[in-house]
Amino acid sequence: MRLQLCAWPEVEEYLKTRGEIIVPIGSTEQHGPTGLIGTDALTAEMVAEGVGAATGTLVGPVINVGMAVHHTQFPGTITLRPSTMIAYIQDYVNTLAGYGFQRFFFINGHGGNVATTNAAFYEIYAGYTATAGAGAQRSNRPEPRCTLANWWECDEVKSASRDMFGGREGSHATPSEVAMTWYKFPEHIKTAPLDPPLPPSGRFFGAADYRRRFADGRIGSDPSLATPEKGKRIYEAAVEGMIAAFKTFAAAA
Repeated sequence: MRLQLCAWPEVEEYLKTRGEIIVPIGSTEQHGPTGLIGTDALTAEMVAEGVGAATGTLVGPVINVGMAVHHTQFPGTITLRPSTMIAYIQDYVNTLAGYGFQRFFFINGHGGNVATTNAAFYEIYAGYTATAGAGAQRSNRPEPRCTLANWWECDEVKSASRDMFGGREGSHATPSEVAMTWYKFPEHIKTAPLDPPLPPSGRFFGAADYRRRFADGRIGSDPSLATPEKGKRIYEAAVEGMIAAFKTFAAAA
């Protein structure tokens, strides 16, 4: 059940018995010569909708632009500054919390979002603090709970990835994430030469350093191994793993 496809009385009725909402969060950034620019947002939204359908939980609008400044040497990438992203997440959560949503389960598709999203959660909590102090603001509303779950880190996905891609998964423009988008959007499968077939791995600093080290955008990955059929398996593994994580979060005292 997607929030955008509800009328407000349906949301009001939902809140009489439920306080959870799933929030997909991703990025709009390059994913190598064959990966879709929207990969991180598309995969997060796919998984979120799968978890929402399986658990009867409302799914909020995807946050589809994230913290991707390190990809901005590649045309098409869009990024938010960390401060902008923190404010965006605060407004998103605080607005919904005002109606009675209490638990916000963020399903993340982009590693670059992790630090900023967690910082946003603490900014949200600071607005609900009951401890007087410099800059503290009291709120009469119950404090919401927020957590971030990276779909690619669940054991089910790691197992499927090792089985299908071995040591060629890499860390960006991976065959797992590319395959997932090809499963969902087969009409948008891209082909291009990959040179070298397996690019280097490693760390980087800013956007220029990233482009210098990883010329076609991939980091240690071989997306030529991706197929829609493999994407279906990764998707199902991600949904399975995220259902378990969601249920644990929702049931916590």
